[in-house]
Amino acid sequence: MKITRKKLYTYIEPEEKSFDLFYKNFSDKYQDFQNDHIIINISNKFNIDLKELFVLLEVSENHLNKKLSFILIVNGIDFDELPDELIVAPTLTEAKDILEMEAIERDLGF
Repeated sequence: MKITRKKLYTYIEPEEKSFDLFYKNFSDKYQDFQNDHIIINISNKFNIDLKELFVLLEVSENHLNKKLSFILIVNGIDFDELPDELIVAPTLTEAKDILEMEAIERDLGF
């Protein structure tokens, strides 16, 4: 797992061969960036299905409760089937846009 700290967020790219192994490594290191806005780019590494994404739902909900962004970059899934607490974008550019919009919403008190 490659972790890059940016000014406004922590960017994570899996280097593992499976999503399960990535999730284990992510969980083990989560405490290091649990108070950061997080963008995880899993679009280029895994063919992932909705069931696998749901393991990240609790982390996403915890981030939302702390007023932090948690955004996944994923391609090839039906976004309408995802719960509102799981924020997904198809590209890094769109993930950054969501991060900015969420920051504005927090500033406005939403």
